[in-house]
Amino acid sequence: MNSDSVDLDTVLADWLGSKGESPLQAVVVLGPDPFGTAHERQVLAVRPQSMAIAARTLAASADYGASWRESGAPLAAWQSLARHDDAAPTSWRAQWLAHGLHSVVRVELPLPAGRAFECFMFTQRELTDRGEAAQLVWSALNVWPLLQRAIAVQRSTLSPRERECLVLAFQGLTARESAQQLHCTERTVNYHLANAMAKLKVDNKLAAIQRACWLGVI
Repeated sequence: MNSDSVDLDTVLADWLGSKGESPLQAVVVLGPDPFGTAHERQVLAVRPQSMAIAARTLAASADYGASWRESGAPLAAWQSLARHDDAAPTSWRAQWLAHGLHSVVRVELPLPAGRAFECFMFTQRELTDRGEAAQLVWSALNVWPLLQRAIAVQRSTLSPRERECLVLAFQGLTARESAQQLHCTERTVNYHLANAMAKLKVDNKLAAIQRACWLGVI
């Protein structure tokens, strides 16, 4: 994969690969709504686009939500969709099954304050052992740094300088220390931090850092 590319569609296309080269037929990435409750999730990426409605149904469900994360469940899970008890026609599992997809592997990438990014990988195969699921988990972990970067580029309204100042604050630097590193004045750093807080709709630096994490920009 070209590490210089941050185009989301390109990253997803490279991840799924050409027909016959990858067991994946569909991918969904969910992330927290930075302006919503802990239970609200958004669809950040989906491929193919024909699965957009099924992806939104998954995001709106309680499955693998905040309460699931609080249960001490593993960060990676795999499941046969057809064998699950939830067979309601309106369920997200039924929607994916209707498109010929039989198994799902989910990988969670934790964030501060109990939020998380979630990668759902769907395949037409009935996965029969952990080795097959582990390969998909490994593929998600490998692609995630580039995928997160692509999602951040698409979602964030922060300027490069605003993001830079938040990253330095996240690392524990004061405005004065950040100014020294960025070769600017302390007033300039505080100006960028104030702009970032306004864009992220918070009134303090810690909350801005947290929401920037939820967006994937730091």
